[in-house]
Amino acid sequence: MTPETETDTPAQPAARPVPSFLERIAERLGMHAKASSVYSDPIERDGTTVIPVAKVRFGFGGGTKVGQQQGSGAGGGMKVTPLGYIEIKQGQAEYRPIREPSSYVPIILAGGVAGCLLLRALRKIIR
Repeated sequence: MTPETETDTPAQPAARPVPSFLERIAERLGMHAKASSVYSDPIERDGTTVIPVAKVRFGFGGGTKVGQQQGSGAGGGMKVTPLGYIEIKQGQAEYRPIREPSSYVPIILAGGVAGCLLLRALRKIIR
């Protein structure tokens, strides 16, 4: 048997690079960023179905120290914010947003400023 035709040696598995620390973090966070994280299980009562809706955000980062000493670091986080719900009633679906009271503060402030400017302009016209 010549060396070209030998089949006694097992085939070497392809070398797979070891995933970096950041790749492992991204993979773990990605496992949790699914549609079920955004849309919850439907809730049905009295012929009305409600599906909660949320926004999922996640991020991560890492670092290392270049120089005489070794160093590394990594971190990550995930935030889930409720946005609203989908209401299904009598065959019709409608999205209903959930608004926080604090989201109205900029509108109230802008209205107050506009009102003050309007009153100032009216005073000048009247004089």
